[in-house]
Amino acid sequence: MSIPATRAAQSPRAATPRRFVFLLLDKFTMINFAGAIEPLRLTNHALGHEVYSWLLAGEGGVEKTCSNGATFRLDIGLDEVERDDTILVCGGIDIHKTTTRGVIGWLRREARRGVNIGGLCTGSYALAKAGLLDGKKATIHWENQDGFLEEFEDVKLSKSVFVMDGNRWSTAGGISSIDLMLKIIAADNGEDVANTVADLMIYSTIRTDQDTQRLSIPTRIGVRHPKLSQVIQMMEGAIEDPMSPADLAEDVGMSTRQLERLFRRYLNRSPKRYYMELRLQKARNLLMQTDMSVINVALACGFASPSHFSKCYRSHYNTTPYRERGSQGMATPTIRLSI
Repeated sequence: MSIPATRAAQSPRAATPRRFVFLLLDKFTMINFAGAIEPLRLTNHALGHEVYSWLLAGEGGVEKTCSNGATFRLDIGLDEVERDDTILVCGGIDIHKTTTRGVIGWLRREARRGVNIGGLCTGSYALAKAGLLDGKKATIHWENQDGFLEEFEDVKLSKSVFVMDGNRWSTAGGISSIDLMLKIIAADNGEDVANTVADLMIYSTIRTDQDTQRLSIPTRIGVRHPKLSQVIQMMEGAIEDPMSPADLAEDVGMSTRQLERLFRRYLNRSPKRYYMELRLQKARNLLMQTDMSVINVALACGFASPSHFSKCYRSHYNTTPYRERGSQGMATPTIRLSI
């Protein structure tokens, strides 16, 4: 499939293709990498000539293995790139470990030279660690947002699928890199070219930076009840200072007993239990993704004492917060980081 001849004629053959440098971190996720590089290839195909080129970079300059075990041969190491290049940092699991001093130093050096730099999925963490997102708006996969907020207070974290703030870009992971690249392709070549590329990928719903990354609460819980959704939204927004069931019920115009029946009917648990699970889920994210002390994690998740926190955590996860912290880097049966 190619774009109409009239449009192709309007797209002059670039003397020098725009180049993207993909910085592959250890254990990067393939889906966000593929979602970024394939639209570039398909744009070249649709226009009938090369408007984009790319290099694979990485510390060591030999190869990198992604989170599913596939290995990619690198074109360069942490070498100096051209000022007109665009660097896209491809992150994945254990991002706080794979963001090495070498990577941070390289990003800072290239940023000083004025290079455009973006973070795909947890690649945003690497940019923030290098100080490249201070005072800027950014996004990261929803599962990493709790830890990110605790560590990088100067970053304006968004829940959007992607963010472009000046020459610093970020995506939320998964297929959101497709949306970012289509935005870039449209700016470079026109909307019809971007739409053609989307059609080639059978990508029928192009999202903008105004779209949020998570499913709506009714879709997530499989229940369409406005008051239930409203209560859950209030719970999610008040983890550090939990609201009482009575206050939650009053805010949505029902009695505490009605609220109890609502949760039992649709979620097969009490509001108190559901709220506890939300708080413990956030606690687990903070334990696995940050260096916060167990006491500070407990306080951030609304627990007045470490002993109560430990008791609740053990009851839900069959391990203590301290042992959970010690298991970082080991295989676990549940998903800890972004997909």
